[in-house]
Amino acid sequence: MGSVYSDKKMTVLIIEDDPQVLESYSDILKSAGIKELITLEDGRNALKIIEDNQIATVVLDLYLPYISGTALLERIVSDYPHIPIIVVTAINDIETAVSCMKMGAFDYLVKPIDINRLVSSVKRALELYSLRMQVDSLKRHLLTDKLENESAFSEIITRSKKMRAIFHYIEAIAGTKQPVLITGETGVGKELIAKAIHTLSGRKGEFIAVNVSGLDDTIFSDTLFGHKKGAFTGAETSRDGLIVRASGGTLFLDEIGDLSETSQVKLLRLLQEEKFYPIGSDVPRQADVRIIVATNRDIHKLVEEGKFRKDLYYRLCTHHIHIPPLRERIEDIPLLLEYFLEEASKILNKKKPTIPVQLETLLCTYHFPGNVRELRSMVFDAVASHSGGILSLEPFKASIQRHRTFGYKYEQEMPTETRSIKAIFGRFPTLKEMEELLIDEALRLADGNQGIAASMLGITRQALNKRLRRRRQ
Repeated sequence: MGSVYSDKKMTVLIIEDDPQVLESYSDILKSAGIKELITLEDGRNALKIIEDNQIATVVLDLYLPYISGTALLERIVSDYPHIPIIVVTAINDIETAVSCMKMGAFDYLVKPIDINRLVSSVKRALELYSLRMQVDSLKRHLLTDKLENESAFSEIITRSKKMRAIFHYIEAIAGTKQPVLITGETGVGKELIAKAIHTLSGRKGEFIAVNVSGLDDTIFSDTLFGHKKGAFTGAETSRDGLIVRASGGTLFLDEIGDLSETSQVKLLRLLQEEKFYPIGSDVPRQADVRIIVATNRDIHKLVEEGKFRKDLYYRLCTHHIHIPPLRERIEDIPLLLEYFLEEASKILNKKKPTIPVQLETLLCTYHFPGNVRELRSMVFDAVASHSGGILSLEPFKASIQRHRTFGYKYEQEMPTETRSIKAIFGRFPTLKEMEELLIDEALRLADGNQGIAASMLGITRQALNKRLRRRRQ
């Protein structure tokens, strides 16, 4: 997997000379879901351990036999500056604490240590380490422009630079356990992106996807958390939820923007505490699952309107991926067209048809409100009605005509300051001037193809020819 690292492999090194205290720290952290631990009763082998393992945080007692904690702190900070170090000591001395922090310690805890404080400090240190690794990984990807695992994106057909940039970002963040928010219009491929993240994460569990749109809070809770026998009428047996099924893997929640406020609170608690309660149970269960969510709605607007919790939004958007619509990456249309023709021909058991030269031009003038999914449906519809030879343009024209919103495409391409009709002419134009403007723009977008331009304008080719002849007279 190259330099793509994984939170699953991140290890906490605890150095403490008291065996009972060492065991206590280990039990506390394991009960909080931090399983990857290495313990040492002195610091002589610490540097070798750090060198041979992916140590993400060091919990270091300040007073150790053979080599002092202060000397070890200084050496680790010097040789491994990316690893946060939590200093632990029985002496509550301000000067010592200040000295350790100046040397580069991440935190300073005084014995006896509060359990919650220890867990909180270690989790924050792990998050810091993870962030540092992500930044380093992203720098490497941006400098080389080479993906370390092309095969992870094999289901996503693209040559778009925007999409390649997203792939680099995914490789940089895939190994973390932090949640990911994926936004984008319907049909852009949000689930495919989520699957790619799971593939690159190195997580051994399943990828489980569920659409949460329309689920009331009870069904949402039962779907995710499961229930105990007798929890409600009809619950004759206990049932595990999707969090258990996805244990060690990834849980993908689609249409998160439609989640009820009560369910939002439960999801927030799951993300914060990494624990959940099955319905009817008062015993929490540990959640070992990576959460990825997606929505085609304007999540910022939902937050502003109070329909989506701000704290949940900030927790979810630790990593945010926005997938551009197909109209912003039209260079992908020829690739997708070829791929879907091949797929449709195999599924429908037909010989692959020849693509007419005008088809790509026609498709590139359309704004595709349904994005890649809509293009696939168009191709399958056209192949289904195809009898032989060159593929007909008519099924595509009919589909486009049903959904055509030429003004949308026009607005998208024009700079904001020139979208006013008056701004184009410096005055309010006449009908004749507007007609000429529309015809010229349609011909430009259609690369001079009058049939396609006429389709965009909603008139016949003959009617367009008549207007063009009239202009030349």
